[in-house]
Amino acid sequence: MHDFVRELYPLCRSITGEGLRITLSAAGRRLEGFEVRSVPSGTRVNDWEVPDEWNIRDAFVADVHGDRVIDFKRHNLHVVNYSTPVRRRVTRDELIEHVHTLPDRPGLIPYRTTYYDRTWGFCLEHERLPELTEPEYDVVIDATLEPGELNYGELVVPGAMEREVLISTHVCHPSLANDNLSGVALAVWLAQYVLGLEGRRYTYRFLFIPGTIGAITWLSLNPAAISRTLGGLVVALVGAPGPFHYKATSVGDARIDRVVRRTLGTRGAEFVERPFHPYGYDERQYNSPGYRLPIGSLTRTPHGEFPEYHTSADNLDLVKAETLGESLDVFTEIVRRFESERVVRSRYPFGEPQLGRRGLYDRLGGAGATDRRMAMLWVLNQADGDHSVDDIAERSGLSREAIDAAATILADAGVVTEV
Repeated sequence: MHDFVRELYPLCRSITGEGLRITLSAAGRRLEGFEVRSVPSGTRVNDWEVPDEWNIRDAFVADVHGDRVIDFKRHNLHVVNYSTPVRRRVTRDELIEHVHTLPDRPGLIPYRTTYYDRTWGFCLEHERLPELTEPEYDVVIDATLEPGELNYGELVVPGAMEREVLISTHVCHPSLANDNLSGVALAVWLAQYVLGLEGRRYTYRFLFIPGTIGAITWLSLNPAAISRTLGGLVVALVGAPGPFHYKATSVGDARIDRVVRRTLGTRGAEFVERPFHPYGYDERQYNSPGYRLPIGSLTRTPHGEFPEYHTSADNLDLVKAETLGESLDVFTEIVRRFESERVVRSRYPFGEPQLGRRGLYDRLGGAGATDRRMAMLWVLNQADGDHSVDDIAERSGLSREAIDAAATILADAGVVTEV
């Protein structure tokens, strides 16, 4: 996984363009059945529109002697992503209006974008700002911004059921290793694991998408897949050391929420859970009105909470192979739990079915509840096809063995069925 991150790190990715396509191609070479989708610029997707395609060849700021004082070829974060083409001489004052720095982290280059505002700009280490002393500079951004297409990658791994688990990761950031080449790498290796998983119960859909506009585009164009989605995760920031952070779904108690809690809780490692809020990565699109898909987000240290975030310090030294491996272990364990947990649904969805005539209820009423009876009542109360035996045991305070035995008794009697 770390070699994969290293391979893709130099590319200047964006929400469209050749860098994005090369990244998707690299993922596709490792995944049988992977497909790259294309959506033309100008396509209406809900309240949005697929933007023009951006490609960049070179960019620099040079002094009057021709020496490059800011150079895209030294680091692609030096250019504001999606900058419009420009080739002219400007005054120092005008140049400074288009230069972005981080005064609180003077040695780092910031990452900035201008996807939906036609302008241009450069990013620079704040400590180098005093070097810009010439009265005039030549500014060149050799780029194109014109009708093209938006691309995303998709892999569907069929299971015994059509109900789908969605795994989504954003692939649009340029040379930023943790955000989010780590997520791209983990999603590829997780997909390899799922492809090799025998007897899959669920269908798995992996999306490799440009942030925000990619999720909105997929949601707009795939109503059938949306209706089959059982739950899932957004994968990001999984390569730098730090405790796991889980951002729950907007429901807060969806099956994916419960499985992630159990997985992280049983590992004995520190983790933090936070409620859903409408800011972050693409989980906010999946949980948005009209969709409300139960998609959580699992990261290590969240966005904006580590000093290297969206800067040139988010590099290959920040992402650790050991951390990637540990993160992959957690995600594969989540898949294993999702696959193996026993889920039942009542054959009598309205009210509580009568157990007495089936010989499952104590003949003498009024004597109080036995553990066996309570286990059956808990199973019946929660047998909605969403709650697993583990969920019911946790909710009831009874042992998993007691709940599992009750589910078996009820299934044998034809009262519930496994789903």
